[in-house]
Amino acid sequence: MIGPADVRAAARVLDGVAHRTPVVRSRTLGDHIVLKPECLQRAGAFKFRGAYNKISSLPAGTPVLAYSSGNHAQAVALSARLLGAQATILMPTDAPQSKLDATRGYGAEVVTYDRYTEDRESLGQALAAERGAELVRPYDDELVMAGAGTAALELLEDAGIVDTLVVPVGGGGLISGSVTIGKDLGVRRVVGVEPEAGDDWRRSFAAGEPVTIDVPRTIADGLQTHAPGKLTWEVVSRLVDEIVTVTDAQIVEAMRFAFERLKLVVEPSGAVGIAAVLNGIVEAPSIGIVISGGNVGADRFAELLAAA
Repeated sequence: MIGPADVRAAARVLDGVAHRTPVVRSRTLGDHIVLKPECLQRAGAFKFRGAYNKISSLPAGTPVLAYSSGNHAQAVALSARLLGAQATILMPTDAPQSKLDATRGYGAEVVTYDRYTEDRESLGQALAAERGAELVRPYDDELVMAGAGTAALELLEDAGIVDTLVVPVGGGGLISGSVTIGKDLGVRRVVGVEPEAGDDWRRSFAAGEPVTIDVPRTIADGLQTHAPGKLTWEVVSRLVDEIVTVTDAQIVEAMRFAFERLKLVVEPSGAVGIAAVLNGIVEAPSIGIVISGGNVGADRFAELLAAA
């Protein structure tokens, strides 16, 4: 189990390296709501925080390997470049082209696989062993979880303590770090949001134990996990108050809202918290929303909004 001290330690590691993204408000949403746009983070998502915190803990020059649909891939690639290490990234063949291009652009080697027929964890472990690389998991790692939690720490330091913190949930790294520091600072309630088509966390909460589902088909590619992580489940099941879901249509409308009203480009996975609040699924006297990322190509963004 990670603790608040781990998140604060990660914040010290990231000081001057990660962007301290601003907190923003929208009169349309209400003055009681504040947002943390990690779409403005290095590599376009909160994932940079955890990846850098993890890789910086390794001996200098240690080669690393990660598996990811895009945001963790880019974060590991950039962190490795900054720290002088070689990165290999295992990415699904249907990952957004913009994320594939960006990962290669940061200097990483990309190896592809079929997410619907192959298991990325077993592939990743085998490839890491073959290449003598350190496996940097996307969420089920204490240093990654603690690093991710620094986004919530900054939100609460800069905007003040909110009643309810709303966080996207895929593998659970972001919400693990967020709830750990949030509850320590006085946040009353933490709510995780996932796509309706990929409700492994909601089902797991209902069952009281991790539940595995088929790889979900949703526009929120960053939240296409099929089961909670082992370490993240231990944190989230104990500390998070509720898991809610939003539809793909609600996600697209939230992306449109962020673009038109907040002037922010938000990817589908990053928009789920806004969608939950816009649709009245989460209500509270004061709310903090973590916008987890903005890595969506212009063509894909336009396609999603046009289809809606």
